[in-house]
Amino acid sequence: MDSFDTGRLIYLVLLVSVIAAYFLISHRDRLGQVARLGMLWGLIFIGVIAGFGLWQDIRDDVIPRQSYSAAEGRIEVPRAFDGHYYLTLLADGTAVQFVVDTGATDIVLSRQDAVRIGIDPDNLTYSGIANTANGTVRTARTRLDTLSLGPVTDLNVAVWINEGEMDGSLLGMAYLQRFDSLEISDGTLILVR
Repeated sequence: MDSFDTGRLIYLVLLVSVIAAYFLISHRDRLGQVARLGMLWGLIFIGVIAGFGLWQDIRDDVIPRQSYSAAEGRIEVPRAFDGHYYLTLLADGTAVQFVVDTGATDIVLSRQDAVRIGIDPDNLTYSGIANTANGTVRTARTRLDTLSLGPVTDLNVAVWINEGEMDGSLLGMAYLQRFDSLEISDGTLILVR
């Protein structure tokens, strides 16, 4: 610690002392309440600092992420807290989060994700029909120039845009069957190509 840091430390100690003295003098009739509130704010401050400091250590537990092993052609995806597997792919260069859905036949984009990619859902022909858990919806077929998952890139990929409301996009078997193997082991989805 150099002399500049020492000077700043002395200044901060004096500032805190003056503020504390002001509160003690102005609230001397309610010192117990002031002490409780001071301790509460001190604990909140310590909690925020601890959470910020530990974030790097707990981030992977709170928000699991997919990992790639290019040498083995292996992609591992941890199960999220809601029990689903989520993959983030680059659809024409735009990151889109998909729910892995082995019960879905195709790759289905929500209207919101389609717009982010650069597809105008209002100019599509909704000639398809999909039976979903929420009922029957109309769908429109289009193509993505590229769909990339880590080191794996597929070209000219057919996708469907759902006319109805969806919470997110679905990654169905049309994409998953492109892999040589699909395995779920110890809460991890493993894709190998």
